[in-house]
Amino acid sequence: MSSLIGADPASNGGEGEARKREAHCLLAAHRERLIRLARRALLAHLIANDTGTIDDVRRLVPTPVGVNPKAFGAVPGPLALARIISAAGLRKTTRSVGHARPVTVWTVTDRHAASAWILAHPELPEPGADDPADPFAA
Repeated sequence: MSSLIGADPASNGGEGEARKREAHCLLAAHRERLIRLARRALLAHLIANDTGTIDDVRRLVPTPVGVNPKAFGAVPGPLALARIISAAGLRKTTRSVGHARPVTVWTVTDRHAASAWILAHPELPEPGADDPADPFAA
């Protein structure tokens, strides 16, 4: 029920729902790109440095405006399930907003698989005017 007198909530022809769906599609496109960048960065960092944390990834892959940094929590899971990386312990976060909470220290368990993953998963293009995945493209 609308709080406007005489307003019919169905009169917008579903425009609000369509805008919401478009916004969710755009968010999904950006999230997938961000997570892919972060996974590539984590693997490259581990190959070069043997161990690393999500703090290292966050230094390498800036969080876009409007994206919750908690999105980085999705980065290591599939790589660990594929046994490309494994947890090697905990360390206090170096980020001041993290209040010294523990973060997982990761290590690469299969360098060949890590390199192969990077090659098989190139960076995704940023959604934009030439990207059909972007619902706001002209």
